[in-house]
Amino acid sequence: MRSPGPYALVRVPFPFSDRGTQKRRPAVVLSEPEFQQGSGHLLLAMVTTAHQSRWPLDWPIQDLPAAGLTQPCLVRLKLFTLDERLILGGLGSLSGADRQGVRAHLRRLLAFPAPHG
Repeated sequence: MRSPGPYALVRVPFPFSDRGTQKRRPAVVLSEPEFQQGSGHLLLAMVTTAHQSRWPLDWPIQDLPAAGLTQPCLVRLKLFTLDERLILGGLGSLSGADRQGVRAHLRRLLAFPAPHG
């Protein structure tokens, strides 16, 4: 699989700290291909159905078909890096509105100002 672009949804083997097993979970790519090619890693955000728990700046995905998802999910801004060789496949991509929402939440999380103009 070639390096996925920003806002692509991919399947990853997700480790759980309280379990010895891994599950396949969706995640959103946040890094640019240039970073991925230079490092061999991707910066990702979790995607979860965990509506019963809250995390600051969760973004409910509005366009599930575009994202390749079949049930309501949230982009959870728990960020992590992963070796690109561990990507299990692609699902879809966030729609324009979902990208804008995630970008706005990332700016708040990372204290980046909104662009002017």
